[in-house]
Amino acid sequence: QVQVVESGGGLVQPGGSLRLSCAASGRIFSTNTMGWYRQAPGKQRELVAVIISGGTTNYADSVKGRFTISRDSAKNTVFLQMNSLKPEDTAVYYCNARGWITVSAQYNSWGQGTQVTVSS
Repeated sequence: QVQVVESGGGLVQPGGSLRLSCAASGRIFSTNTMGWYRQAPGKQRELVAVIISGGTTNYADSVKGRFTISRDSAKNTVFLQMNSLKPEDTAVYYCNARGWITVSAQYNSWGQGTQVTVSS
């Protein structure tokens, strides 16, 4: 009922930048939290950054100072600006959106993922 679509991944050299975008659409009453997770080959999915409706953000220690998450609440979109990228940032990045489809029914939806590859 709620679709989440990411865009903006690709191949970038170490030290470069990328900007990921994510939009949630469908039957949405309100969205509380939007965030980015990533999964590298052979590893578990991990939190990268999350932003809640009041604007509070939380980042993984490994990306603090390099990545910035922001959102446009009116459009149910979230962005991840990634600077000073490192090879260890290589992973599939997933967007997650959580909120309510009615006053009593929640949703928790994931995108299909977008590949980010940092390599020279």
